[in-house]
Amino acid sequence: MKVLITGATGLVGNELVSLLLKNGIHIHYLTTSEKKLQHETQYKGFLWNPEKGEIDQDCIDDVDAIIHLAGASISKRWTDSYKEEILESRVVSADMLYDLLKNNPNNVKHFITASAIGIYPDSPDKVYSEESNEVDTSFLGQVVLKWERAADKIEKLGITVSKIRTGLVLSHKGGMLKELVRPIKFGLGAAFGNGNQIQSWIHVEDLVGIYLFVLTHRLEGVFNAVAPYPVTQKQLVKNVADVLNVPYFLPGIPKFVMKTVMGEMHDLLYMSQNVSAKKIIGEGYQFKYLSLEKALKHELH
Repeated sequence: MKVLITGATGLVGNELVSLLLKNGIHIHYLTTSEKKLQHETQYKGFLWNPEKGEIDQDCIDDVDAIIHLAGASISKRWTDSYKEEILESRVVSADMLYDLLKNNPNNVKHFITASAIGIYPDSPDKVYSEESNEVDTSFLGQVVLKWERAADKIEKLGITVSKIRTGLVLSHKGGMLKELVRPIKFGLGAAFGNGNQIQSWIHVEDLVGIYLFVLTHRLEGVFNAVAPYPVTQKQLVKNVADVLNVPYFLPGIPKFVMKTVMGEMHDLLYMSQNVSAKKIIGEGYQFKYLSLEKALKHELH
């Protein structure tokens, strides 16, 4: 099997590439940097520039599936221009892949796109499954909606489409865990607000495991990529402190403080999304990290 990956050099992309290669899957990947081009039998790079609408069309030669992970990080201050970049980096790149597939003869049968649980509204008591049709009115909710709609167009080409709605990814190499650990290490860990908001998390190994599972089983539709046991934010911060063996006693940080520090992005810290993993489990995926404590020990020790 040969797979084309966008975002192959990012946090999740790196882990996924490693897992696919171990499973004998050949990889083509798209990059905007000539320095990142490699030409090995199993791992071959191709140039693209979504901003200019340029792509090396040879990237889909003999490719059976595409995994679309590319997208600007959401963990930077959301200025108006950066919000545009967050949206366009996801939608414009997916539209480019649609045009490439539509206008060039190819073997692609499956398109798997990253997505996010940010599509679900903030709720202290609802449990969201893939059947939930409500969409959060926040900036992030609208980004995810447009991101998924861009993928839906590819379905019209007779290609199976899968969307992986990802929760809070636990990895010591980057993302939110790295940011969370920084103050906690110095005994300055605190929950945000009352700390009762639900955090649906996933260990990075399970996340890439789900991508491989969806790919090899040709699964179609939306899948929540979250561990089966979400926690409150208070529990998350306390567990990180326990694993790092540092005290945790500070009161919750009020919303207005984080709004001053982070701007609109602060919303992410105060949202509660209890997201169900039942669908992917029902398909037969077995989680490696069911317990938050086990996941954190693996990443922080």
